[in-house]
Amino acid sequence: MPRFLSTDSRTLAGILLLTVVAVEYGGWFMLRVVRGDQPATDFQKTFFRAGHAHAAVLVILALVGQIYVSAVHMSGVLGFVARNGIWVAAILMPAGYFLAATGKNITKPAAWIRLLYVGIASLTLGVVTLGVVTLGIGLLTS
Repeated sequence: MPRFLSTDSRTLAGILLLTVVAVEYGGWFMLRVVRGDQPATDFQKTFFRAGHAHAAVLVILALVGQIYVSAVHMSGVLGFVARNGIWVAAILMPAGYFLAATGKNITKPAAWIRLLYVGIASLTLGVVTLGVVTLGIGLLTS
């Protein structure tokens, strides 16, 4: 039976599917915040929502990316960036949102906000490599 995903993509897809448990925990935490069971400032509520939303969307995007990277048999540095850039962002960006707002009565971002910017860079590299190189060029030439 032919395998549609490379070994690297299958491994990462399995790990990414397991991270859904962490995203579910974030949803449970958000439910506690929204219900008032977890005290939070308006700033914290906003950052917690953004962190949870980014986690869910980026995990899904990273899973889809694994399919396309395998479809065009990407390898080398471009394959590495396309395969890994988005899932790294799926960790760094939500961590930046959550950690920057963690604490009692926080009303402005803490220094952890820097993780968000590193995540943005990782997402940009991953999406540009995946979109332009993998899909744009790779699918047209495969």
